Amino acid sequence: MSRPLASVLFAAALLATGSASADPPRSRQLVRPKQAVIISFDSARDISQWKRSRALAARTGAHFTYFLSCVFLLTKETRGAYSGPHKAAGKSNIGFAASKDEVTERLEQIRLAASEGHEIGSHACGHFDGKDWTKADWLAEFASFRHVLQNAYAINGIEGEPADWRAFADKAVTGFRAPYLSTSAALYQALPRAGFAYDASGVSSSPVAPRTLGGVTRFTLPQIPEGPKGRQVIAMDYNLYVRHSGGFERPSQAADFEERTYQSFKAAFDRQYAGGRIPLELGFHFTLMNGGAYWNALERFAGEVCVKADVECISFHDYVARMKTAGTPNAGG
Repeated sequence: MSRPLASVLFAAALLATGSASADPPRSRQLVRPKQAVIISFDSARDISQWKRSRALAARTGAHFTYFLSCVFLLTKETRGAYSGPHKAAGKSNIGFAASKDEVTERLEQIRLAASEGHEIGSHACGHFDGKDWTKADWLAEFASFRHVLQNAYAINGIEGEPADWRAFADKAVTGFRAPYLSTSAALYQALPRAGFAYDASGVSSSPVAPRTLGGVTRFTLPQIPEGPKGRQVIAMDYNLYVRHSGGFERPSQAADFEERTYQSFKAAFDRQYAGGRIPLELGFHFTLMNGGAYWNALERFAGEVCVKADVECISFHDYVARMKTAGTPNAGG
């Protein structure tokens, strides 16, 4: 066999066995996962902020998680329906709803949000620090939350309870975030017993993929670089408020605080979007701190990234469901 013919046959054999160094077919090229952004709101009190957040979602296609505090489904007259662990009946660190009409409006916002694909999670009830609570204490607090949510119409004497309300209240709440992000071994023992699928109370030094332990998927709010010196701060509006103004209102500097917050969110997003695509979690409250700087930054950020084709601004519940469907309970993205 001549050398030229042998070379041709050898090259053909390499191609036939797939050993040749050639670009893979386009269908075999790795498709990157969408970048997930998980935006949540703690306590979920103010009616105008319910409406504002839902309007933001409608503009951007986002789905949010609302971690509800059950005391906002009770009034001064009905607050005795709740007793926190080791607390007298009707005690709360964050107050109660101002009126029956306010509770009625909040229930309507909850129903509308759920119908639009948003998630209702639990932020417990009285916003107490449960770091020293026992497993039994946590189970009692979780039971109080479910009782108040299920019976909110009846407790407050509100007519027109939807036929499916109690079934919704019993089944829809699958996630939890602890007040003050205060966790303990007892909490993690109680969560699966109470039927929770995930917990979003953790804090990490940077965005990390959620992991599942003991049947409960654990998410963490990341610390992200912020400000001229790039110092780490938890990606939550209250922590930014303390960073920027020591927890005191400085509305005259709202524009500066907004810009710093937006740039911090965007830089954290860009790192994941261009890198490992670990989900980015951002936390908020319904309080407009420092002249609304943090909500303004949120609206700018969501308006820019949630509309991207390869980004999904998604609830915790839907992200957990996506993980289970993909069969990757200990992986993110």
